[in-house]
Amino acid sequence: MTHDLVIIGGGPGGYVCAIRAAQLGLKVACVERRPTLGGTCLNVGCIPSKALLQSSHLYHMAGHGMAEHGIDLGAPKLDLAAMMARKDKVVDGLTKGIDQLFKKNKVERIAGSGRLLGGGRVEVTPEEGESHQLEAKHIVIATGSEVTPLPGVEIDEKTIVSSTGALAFDKVPGHLVVIGAGVIGLELGSVWARLGAEVTVIEYLDHVLPFMDGEVRKQAQRLLARQGLTFRLGHKVTGAKVKKGKAELTVEPSAGGEAETITADKVLVAIGRRPVTEGLDLATAGVKTDERGFIQVDDHFATATPGIHAIGDVIGGMMLAHKAEEEGVALAEQLAGQAGHVNYEVIPSVVYTHPEIAAVGQTEEMLKKAGIAYKAGKVPFAANSRARCNGDADGFVKLLADAETDRLLGAHIIGPEAGDLLQEVVTAMEFSASAEDLARTCHSHPALGESLKEAALAIHGRTINL
Repeated sequence: MTHDLVIIGGGPGGYVCAIRAAQLGLKVACVERRPTLGGTCLNVGCIPSKALLQSSHLYHMAGHGMAEHGIDLGAPKLDLAAMMARKDKVVDGLTKGIDQLFKKNKVERIAGSGRLLGGGRVEVTPEEGESHQLEAKHIVIATGSEVTPLPGVEIDEKTIVSSTGALAFDKVPGHLVVIGAGVIGLELGSVWARLGAEVTVIEYLDHVLPFMDGEVRKQAQRLLARQGLTFRLGHKVTGAKVKKGKAELTVEPSAGGEAETITADKVLVAIGRRPVTEGLDLATAGVKTDERGFIQVDDHFATATPGIHAIGDVIGGMMLAHKAEEEGVALAEQLAGQAGHVNYEVIPSVVYTHPEIAAVGQTEEMLKKAGIAYKAGKVPFAANSRARCNGDADGFVKLLADAETDRLLGAHIIGPEAGDLLQEVVTAMEFSASAEDLARTCHSHPALGESLKEAALAIHGRTINL
């Protein structure tokens, strides 16, 4: 079976690359070993977690946030089975939607695991039936990432779980320990804390969200602690045993010191993700990886082997679904003779806790380290009329601009609808806008977006409402 393009992996990078390539006239096949398309993101990651974050937020609001609006609901009753069923329904609908998109764009979906044979050939091994080969002018590896294991802590997806297991508990844990204070750990820790679990977050570093702006990190920790999460920063888990359905964790200070034992009903291991390359037989095809196992590519996503490319989590960088999608589109356009490109300086990041946390571009710490002169403008949501009307005014907006050119260099938001608000700055930065450009753009009133305008004004010391 000969194709212009064979993609191994049907996650955000793979399926988007397949659709765009087909739109450009290429004959495309997508090999996926899961029974459903969408990869980790859609099946056991971004989408189910956001469904639970929304449901758990509404549950928490029903019990704690409605009285001040003059709405007395009494004590809400949790139906966890119904909440999980809704989450599964959302996932099911979206995965089926990708199937329809493949049919619409004439992308051939092939079920099975892909293995590189060299010479432009891919062997596909289905779960049932015999293996067969595909030939292609171009091959794209888009196999994504998986949970990074923690030595001494064995994941059984029952008591000690990955994010996959934490999305499918059949009851609320009495005590949940989250190992890792990154995006996944804080999001899923928030879900179960809202639903009634005691949540302890253990983090090796002395701060949460290691890649975020320093002020944002501190504010996030304070607000999440106020919501009931307990943080053990500067600590590491060195071992775990499961006894009678409970986990006993050995915990020590990261810098060394006396060990202690913490007992939990459930443990979530969320210390990061690693590339999925097992079974691809990269060596046979001459595809090279770095010391951490990520596939090495050039600026056009090409590996060391002509005709083989890679995109998404498997090549490292920001391990985000939308980054993989952008790479998929860019590569498809390049293979079709166009000029696809990804601007990595304006890839946004969002943490869907409450309040949301969103960032794009440089942090103050990064600018100081690079010796770049900058100006900062920061305004609290407490000064925003719409946030006050909504009763959701925690957090702030911070914008960073070049001290000489006034070009926007970064934005950091913690507060209501931060992920959606950030997109205005992402677009502005894509077009090399200045803080002055944003400050002179008319914003609706009353609206949360006015905080962006005020932060831009703050860079030049001329706020109106602060």
